[in-house]
Amino acid sequence: MSAKDHPNNAPGLPMLFPTWLDRWQMKYMNPVVRRMSRHLPTFAVVKHRGRKSGAPYETIVNAYRKGNLLAILLGHGKTDWVKNLLAAGEADLQIQGREVHITNLRVLPAGTEARELPRIARLGARRMGVLVADIA
Repeated sequence: MSAKDHPNNAPGLPMLFPTWLDRWQMKYMNPVVRRMSRHLPTFAVVKHRGRKSGAPYETIVNAYRKGNLLAILLGHGKTDWVKNLLAAGEADLQIQGREVHITNLRVLPAGTEARELPRIARLGARRMGVLVADIA
């Protein structure tokens, strides 16, 4: 299945990475990166619950912070963890060894010009969607 035909490829949230990379990343990369994420800059672990099952999940992301604003680039499109966060409206995030609570979650579509975002997120927002949240 091509990235353009994948269900994660939503309007305004293009899926930039091929589907084989998603599977490879979940199976091989995430277990390795999860152990090191506390020590790597920009890596964070989002703790959330399934919107249907209620099961707890942890997802590794690259999060960029500017003051009390947090931005996560959505290169994989509108994935299940994004849908879970939007349904819950809040989540806990472990970033640089600290636990923070995020609220007021919203998704900015690709091509959005948002000056309040961190610089790297502004650059990424040209081609992909951005999940933006306030740190409580």
